[in-house]
Parts: sequence; structure tokens; C-alpha cells
Amino acid sequence: MSAPLGVILAGGRATRMGGGDKGLRVVAGQRLIDHVIARLAPQCGGLAINANGEPSRLAEFGLPILPDSLADHPGPLAGVLAGLDWAAGQGATAIVTAAADTPFFPTNLVAQLTACAGPSGLCLAASPDETGRVQRQPTFGLWPVALRDDLRAALTGGLRKIVIWTDQHQAGQAVFDSVPFDPFFNVNTPEDILTAEALMGAA
Repeated sequence: MSAPLGVILAGGRATRMGGGDKGLRVVAGQRLIDHVIARLAPQCGGLAINANGEPSRLAEFGLPILPDSLADHPGPLAGVLAGLDWAAGQGATAIVTAAADTPFFPTNLVAQLTACAGPSGLCLAASPDETGRVQRQPTFGLWPVALRDDLRAALTGGLRKIVIWTDQHQAGQAVFDSVPFDPFFNVNTPEDILTAEALMGAA
């Protein structure tokens, strides 16, 4: 089976960061999205970036830029749908998504998501929080192209919460260790940039 295509979700508005593209913020000498590309590219059969606004600002990456097909920023699921529509045009059967602001996600993300996929082919990543409770990471998932029309109908009907839709389709769950730190730590604020730079030394 060929590796799924990878889609970097960068369509958010970064309100806690003061707006703009979080993925272009620099952490330890590289932009966040550079860290994400370096981790995701070897795991996938090809990459694209889900982003809204002027695509030329991301042209230097040489990757397809996929805007949401639905208006009013309906959230990450719209980025998933854009990725699925792109993948369908490539003849692919699935995509794996990763958030553009999460530079430490596992290098075996795709393999584990594939191994833990539910009956529909869906799978979400998860990791234990500081209390040991396993928390789903819904922007990191394996999504079958076969479900794209169902997802489109759900979004058109007003659905926004990822796990409601994935639960309906019996998504599997791939749990990743949080030692020495949660690999799904994401950069939401300027303070988080400092934390991420400190974690770079521990990664």
C-alpha cells in the first residue's frame, strides 16, 4: 500500500499570536512549518499546505496550497476536506494531517495511525496529559478519501467539532508517549515560542 499524502493544516487565524501565519514564526532558527515539513515529508507520499489568503506568501515551499472550500473559517475539518479533495484528484486513498504549529510530533506518526485505524480507515493521534489522562489530538489524523463526501455534508450541515464526526465513523486511536514531553505541544502564544525553543534541546 502506498504511503498516504500529507496535509499541513495552516488555515487558522492565529488570534492568540496576534494574527498572521503561526507556521512562519521562527523557533530555534527555523520556521515552525520548516520543522513540520522536515518531520512529515519522509512519512508521506507527497505534501500540501492547507492555508487561506494570498497563496504567494507560501510559494517558496514549492507545495500545493489548498484553501478551505467553505467560507467563514469553519475550522480544521474544512482543511481536512480540502486535503481530501486534493488527494482524490491525485488518485490517493488517504491523507494524514499535521498542524503547522506543532514542531515535535512523532516521526512514526503515519505508521502508528495506519496500524491503529478503525474499520472506516479513520484514526486520530492521542497522548497522555500531565495527569496521565489520554487526550485526543484531532488535528493529527489519518483520513480516508472515501469519506470526503460524508464530511462535506456534515460541514455544510453545521458540524464543526472534529471528534463528533470521527466518533460517528468509529475512528481508531494511536496513543503516543508524552515522555520527556508531549510530542503534540503546539505554539499558540509568543510565550510558547520560548517554551518550544527550550524543548528543542530536550527533543
